[in-house]
Amino acid sequence: MSDQYPQHPQDPAAQGQPSYGQPTYGQQPYQQPSSQPQGTYRQAPATMSPEDERTWGAISHAGAVVAMICSAGFLGFLASIAVYVIQKDRGPFVRAHAANSINVQISMFIWLVVAAVIYVVLGIVTLGIGFVVFLPVFAVPLVVAGVLHVIGAVKAYNGEWWNPPFTPQLVK
Repeated sequence: MSDQYPQHPQDPAAQGQPSYGQPTYGQQPYQQPSSQPQGTYRQAPATMSPEDERTWGAISHAGAVVAMICSAGFLGFLASIAVYVIQKDRGPFVRAHAANSINVQISMFIWLVVAAVIYVVLGIVTLGIGFVVFLPVFAVPLVVAGVLHVIGAVKAYNGEWWNPPFTPQLVK
């Protein structure tokens, strides 16, 4: 280097050390490559084709049935929520069916809580006999939810809009 640009003792390049992140004379600072131009926001995801929307709508219901079977009815909501969160902005049809799938899961949970309260009350009132007799009541919400999900999966795959009966529209 010439005397025109004196080096300072605190300068790492003057001591023979590489200077990371700091430009030296004639070099531009390093910038992280970006797939998006600077100053723009991330674009909304592209919409799906109608076939893809029908498939994902069916997956939201069928995935809930599979998860319910594999977890004895406890984790059916995971598939519904996963499809809703990932695909909700890709099309109105898949959003509606994923929301319906979540609504079926919510209503099933409400029915299970009500069944548990009735089960405990009747079990105590009947001095324990109700605990044995009313145990199958817990299967009813699981079966109803499974049937609603199968109907929803078939309707979604056929491209039909559908709101399941006996379910409040909490998620839209």
